Amino acid sequence: MTVYLVGAGPGDPGLLTARALELIASADVVIHDRLIPAGALDNVRDDAEVIYVGKEGGGEQVPQDETNRLIVEHASAGRSVVRLKGGDPFVFGRGGEEAQVLRAAGIPYEVVPGVTAGVAAPAYAGVPVTQRGMASAVAFVTGHEDPAKPETALDWPGLAGFPGTLVFYMGVRALPRIAEQLVAGGRSPDEPVLIVERGTLSGQRTVAGTLATIAQRADDAAVRPPSITLVGPVAALEDELAWLDAARPLGGLCIAVTRARAQASALAVRLRALGADVVEAPAIRTEPLPVEVGDLRAYDLICLTSPNGAHRLFEEIRDARALAGPTIAVIGPGTARALREHGIEADIVPERSVAESLVDALRDVPVRRALIARAEEARDVLPDALQARGAEVDVLALYRTVAEPLSPDARAAALNADYATFTSASSVRFFAEAAGTLEGPSLVSIGPATSAELRRQGMEPDIEAAEHTPDGLVAALVSDAARGRGTGR
Repeated sequence: MTVYLVGAGPGDPGLLTARALELIASADVVIHDRLIPAGALDNVRDDAEVIYVGKEGGGEQVPQDETNRLIVEHASAGRSVVRLKGGDPFVFGRGGEEAQVLRAAGIPYEVVPGVTAGVAAPAYAGVPVTQRGMASAVAFVTGHEDPAKPETALDWPGLAGFPGTLVFYMGVRALPRIAEQLVAGGRSPDEPVLIVERGTLSGQRTVAGTLATIAQRADDAAVRPPSITLVGPVAALEDELAWLDAARPLGGLCIAVTRARAQASALAVRLRALGADVVEAPAIRTEPLPVEVGDLRAYDLICLTSPNGAHRLFEEIRDARALAGPTIAVIGPGTARALREHGIEADIVPERSVAESLVDALRDVPVRRALIARAEEARDVLPDALQARGAEVDVLALYRTVAEPLSPDARAAALNADYATFTSASSVRFFAEAAGTLEGPSLVSIGPATSAELRRQGMEPDIEAAEHTPDGLVAALVSDAARGRGTGR
């Protein structure tokens, strides 16, 4: 069976290649390092084996010989093995050594390149490693040599005379020696230097200086791995070409997403794209209920109260023509958008995403017979109001919302986040029950019904989205972050 030596990229999940994701999802065994992107293992098969072989300076170490043994053992047993590495497997990733071991064992392998941090981290800082008129060459250099070696393997005079950009990997602790050797070899003490810490990740930051000053500045800033260090004139381009802060207004913030797992991923992707670290702590999940949907044309009004209800209804009817005839009313723009995905434009969409607003919006609409498609546990404000007007009302419970177990790690991470987001009253209720508290993060509500549940739990929402949709929630977060808030309660 083939072994796939796969590069996972520098950390931003968006830089994982399509081929990497495809192989991770199909592998029997995934053997992975520490520095892989968040969510890289989300689509691993339920029956796959996941083995951690990470190394961390000063921390636990899995010897390379043991990693080699595991790869060969699982491949020899006929399993499809993905060896998942941060960055690119053939750039300071020991992928070449593992390929040699596989070749010696007669095991076929495939190399899947990844985006390497030496290019990606500078790019995210706005620094091209090559630039016409400034640097026509680039050299990737290890900044971490085995201290047990009797002498360095690096040609310091050659590096000092290299006519281009030097990119040092894993060189934070060696910065004083790196700077000293380059200056001793002839580079100017005033040569620009830039450190990119946590490149491409939320919380990326840079420390600028020169060969004469960078070691002290890194020490003062308490720079930690993973970091990339650039030496050369292009390092001074950061001020001119920086783009990350504008593109990632949620950079450095941690945001907890509590909505159902099936829906959380899209919101999490959006938040990560804006720079946030995302904690997925789903407090709820939905279960479909068995239903029989009769002739919908027998109603003159059909009301849908949530996006889940809209999607669930179309699992049963499948054909948009089944809704031809009745007036279609929904609670909130999110439900209207869900309907639109199935080819139906709602006739009535109140401004506020609460049942009371829909009751007001229907005040002048003649109703003889109405169907309300909703969750099993929904409030009876709407059916009661329509019945009070003399309408015949049928309630179709399409699904129920139930609690999702919350692991201790997810609970701790969510309560320590800068923000916790809630997209329904049930997500508030079940998260509060599972976590035992809502204290800690700033509380973000998608709309009035969710805010009302927060108040019933004794908490005032810090933010309520003006547009009661996931997009509106994201916009509210970005606005609040721009005001320098979002550090929790």
